[in-house]
Amino acid sequence: MNAIPSAPAVQTVHVPLGERAYDILIGPGLIARAGAEIASRLKGRRAAIVTDEHVAPLYLEALLASLDAAGIAAAKVVLPAGEKTKSFEHLITVCDKVLEARVERNDCVIALGGGVIGDLTGFAAGIVRRGVRFVQVPTSLLAQVDSSVGGKTGINSRHGKNLIGVFHQPDLVLADADVLNTLSEREFRAGYAEVAKYGLIDKPDFFAWLEANWKAVFAGGSARIEAIATSCQAKADVVVADERENGQRALLNLGHTFGHALEAATAYDSRRLVHGEGVSIGMVLAHEFSARMNLASPDDARRVEKHLKEVGLPTRMSEIPGELPPAETLMDAIAQDKKVKNGKLTFILTRGIGQSFVADDVPASEVISFLREKHP
Repeated sequence: MNAIPSAPAVQTVHVPLGERAYDILIGPGLIARAGAEIASRLKGRRAAIVTDEHVAPLYLEALLASLDAAGIAAAKVVLPAGEKTKSFEHLITVCDKVLEARVERNDCVIALGGGVIGDLTGFAAGIVRRGVRFVQVPTSLLAQVDSSVGGKTGINSRHGKNLIGVFHQPDLVLADADVLNTLSEREFRAGYAEVAKYGLIDKPDFFAWLEANWKAVFAGGSARIEAIATSCQAKADVVVADERENGQRALLNLGHTFGHALEAATAYDSRRLVHGEGVSIGMVLAHEFSARMNLASPDDARRVEKHLKEVGLPTRMSEIPGELPPAETLMDAIAQDKKVKNGKLTFILTRGIGQSFVADDVPASEVISFLREKHP
């Protein structure tokens, strides 16, 4: 793992996908540079910005000014904040507003916000006019290291999370590190769960670096940029190898099968559980289940739990406020999850820290027994 750079600087991670290749820029002051960066890459001079009621007062005017300075005329769409915005109702709103703004294929739709806005906006960009240009300006740590990269877009269904969507790669990602300073501690911690995930998938040295440097990452500056850039590079490498999740890209779902079930169980109520918190609990469960299946040492699960607990993340289902439905209901959510193939359960399990793998045909009986054991 690299040492921490002495001073913050913009880092670039290139995602080489042929005609769909794009850059991820990570560093301070990128919203102020957004217009110039977009104008230098895209031919269009019209845009629609999609954001939410929390982010708009903080960054919308600065982004509009940057686009105006670059000669890009922009319309704006401001939506309610929260996971429930990832719905058909708001998808229709965004599509209508983009068309009203006369955004053509060479123009762009810009997502200014966290993962909810990025997923919803990317889906709209992928289906309006059968696909228009798309720029991500993620404003949460979770979005910067995960959902803004890779082209997976979508909305939620009553059957589960992210079950309706398309693959639509962005043309540019601008991860402005300065915006993270306005996040609540809870939001930042939730995003950090996805950072830790990359170490647990296949980068044990990165996980060890995080164990030693997480306080510096939380404090900001060069350590934070280094952690974001390392995470983006890790995701980019997986996406390039398996863009449409036919194989190894599924590794990025470490902790997510359990986590998505917990989110569904709390009706996507952010007062009880946010995505990164579900992933945190899910990653501990995945390591504990791997130990139960005699695939990994229980010491690895304890190490994962220790680190996530140290940074302030929940690691147990019992830490979720309110009552959870029975284990059987959680199992139903897992069975509906998109990582099920031909009715057979697929989990991301591990043989140790940084040794995750795709496990097909996991016995449902073992999963339900495990859930009953871990249920509060």
